Amino acid sequence: MKLLLVGMNHRSAPVEMRERFAIDDPAPALEKLVAGDEIEEAVLISTCNRVEIVVQTPNVEAARHRLVRFFGTEWPAGPQGSGGSEWATRTHGAAIEDHLYVYRDAEAIAHVFRVASAIDSMVVGEPQILGQVKDAYRHAVDAGSCGPILSRLFQRAFATAKRVRSETRIGHGAVSMARIGVDLVAQVFEDLGSKKALLVGAGEMVEAALAALQGNGLGHATIANRSLERARDLAERFGVTAFGLDALPRLLAEADVVLTSVAVAEPILGVELAREVLARRRGRPVVVIDLGVPRNVAPEVGEIDNVYLYDVDDLQGIASQNAEERQREVARAGRIVSAECQRFEGWLGALEALPTIRDLSARAEALRHAEFERSVARLDLDEEQRAGLETMTRSLVSKLLHHPLTRLRKESDRAEGLALRGAARVLFGLDEPEAGADSEALDDPADDT
Repeated sequence: MKLLLVGMNHRSAPVEMRERFAIDDPAPALEKLVAGDEIEEAVLISTCNRVEIVVQTPNVEAARHRLVRFFGTEWPAGPQGSGGSEWATRTHGAAIEDHLYVYRDAEAIAHVFRVASAIDSMVVGEPQILGQVKDAYRHAVDAGSCGPILSRLFQRAFATAKRVRSETRIGHGAVSMARIGVDLVAQVFEDLGSKKALLVGAGEMVEAALAALQGNGLGHATIANRSLERARDLAERFGVTAFGLDALPRLLAEADVVLTSVAVAEPILGVELAREVLARRRGRPVVVIDLGVPRNVAPEVGEIDNVYLYDVDDLQGIASQNAEERQREVARAGRIVSAECQRFEGWLGALEALPTIRDLSARAEALRHAEFERSVARLDLDEEQRAGLETMTRSLVSKLLHHPLTRLRKESDRAEGLALRGAARVLFGLDEPEAGADSEALDDPADDT
């Protein structure tokens, strides 16, 4: 019973390779993997930054060859209709293995725990990865490829991620520009439910900011963009309204929050327009988040009363501080992961010891029962005496086995546990067929005279 993980991530493979291995429905791949003899259980994790397959296998080398071959030549067609393996084989050939990492047993366990806890993420502490790992686990359960070993592994990974999130500050302090901007808005306006936001632009920054604002309870939002069609596409997805840039003066006067991210040669919000807008707002404050490079808002606008202006430099400074704090928390998170890994390895080791414990108990009981039946056949015992003798023999065997079995369980997760299991099997003849000689060996030596 071994664990193996084979995969690639943002460190080992370029994005143009990783995107070819994106997969919408992992079920066919998982079913194909567990159909062979090399792999008994499998979970496939696929995100924008990684694709990894975790398996439980009776033969690590056979499973490794199977997974490398699967990545190289058998990967199913991706969301764009082109198989990742077809592209990888055609472009890189055997070099696909150069982009894969392989973790076995304890290393595989630690890696899964670190991934779920967002320690191994491109952005340390990012919250999305735990949900993605949970989705991967659910897909494997639905596909019937996740059995008791990997189920336990991923349940412990989720518990570990919860501990890391609650016992460290690894997820505190935003590190994305859009998220930091929204956090600053929330500091100025405690309740966003009654506020209106104007987002200028229709790119990824604006989309991320709009999602974060709505997640914080924003009451109303409007998008303005040079391309009205793109603004409408984004607005439709979020249930907001869209305008062209020609409506900017009117929209600015209505907005409590302004977030801009457009490519322009000159600022779209200068001092004169800002003063005009503030006059129409009758002194009500406005938070302006300028994510544009070059700047979309003239820096002098920040000197106007009741205007709270933050540009990319301001946000980058906060992002750097937050990223440093998260990195400092990685060591604390790592200690939690190490403790949880030991706990899981202990469970796995105890599971490995179960066959020996079961066989030893069964062999002892078989010998006890044979000797008991042979002995009572020679004695004239009533039912009460027979029951008392049976209780005594069971108790004697139980006490004799108590220390060996306890030691087997206790040492199961340590290196010497394997040696103890091997010794127990040899000393007690657990791999030898039961025979009448077993019971004869327990006869009184005086019988031989």
